[in-house]
Amino acid sequence: MSESYAFVGLGHLGGNLAASLLRNGFAVTVFDRDPAAVERLVALGATTARSPAEAAARAGNAVTCLPSPKVSETVLSGPGGLLEGLPRGGTWIEMSTNGRDEIVRLAEFASAKGVETLECPVTGGVHLAAVGKITALVGGDPALYSRHRPAIEAMCAKSFLMGPIGSAAVIKVITNMLAFIHLVAAGEALMLAKQGGLDLAQSYHAIVASSGNSFVHETESQLVLNGSYDIGFTMDLALKDLGFALTMAEQSGVPLDLATRVNAIFEQGKAAYGGGAWSTQIVKLLEDAVGTDLRAPGFPAKLEI
Repeated sequence: MSESYAFVGLGHLGGNLAASLLRNGFAVTVFDRDPAAVERLVALGATTARSPAEAAARAGNAVTCLPSPKVSETVLSGPGGLLEGLPRGGTWIEMSTNGRDEIVRLAEFASAKGVETLECPVTGGVHLAAVGKITALVGGDPALYSRHRPAIEAMCAKSFLMGPIGSAAVIKVITNMLAFIHLVAAGEALMLAKQGGLDLAQSYHAIVASSGNSFVHETESQLVLNGSYDIGFTMDLALKDLGFALTMAEQSGVPLDLATRVNAIFEQGKAAYGGGAWSTQIVKLLEDAVGTDLRAPGFPAKLEI
């Protein structure tokens, strides 16, 4: 474990990723505004710092997992930010979801200070991150990827080097766009089954075994059927990612009819339940419109491996 890492951003996703580094023997220095999140990582062996700059100076490399490009920019280059602490030749690994233009611009900031960047957004869900089985989508220099691959593989079961900086942002936006489309479609399918008089648990399993199955149906439909909706991912985050997709489409001249409609549905969901509601609650819009819920016994309140 020759590399050490600062880790900034210990939310639902980042806290699990940092924990995987610790479980695999890496030295990790953590920073987060939430003291409870920091304490959970300290209990696993992390050390703490008073700022991102201090954490980065101790470790020599830094990993971030943050809610928006604006927050990423502040943590990277604001007062007390990573670039005040990272040495020349150090690496910033950005695991947040950004648009292509945002990550390219932030990587240029880092490069001007002699710091190299890997973009490394992840996909698969918080439940997979909790056990180190999530997938990493990587953009950056192949040699830099090779240098940090042991850490990436400590956090992620699979990783795909997609190309230069900006490439991972493109594929991550695509995968998230598909996930939100699939979620809305799964809700509509389950409601048709309910209104058609079918047993919802049996319908769930039949869809899993059919040509209409999707990863989102296999996972998030279970939380709808339980009624917890607890996916660990919010309406606001869904709208952020859909916004990236729609911006990319506008820039490249690709008409996204489905994504545009799904974005509008999520805007309705935010208006109804708030931006902090779980993204899976988008199905509740349909439940409320029809006047019935989609519940079945035997499904978990949280996803299990």
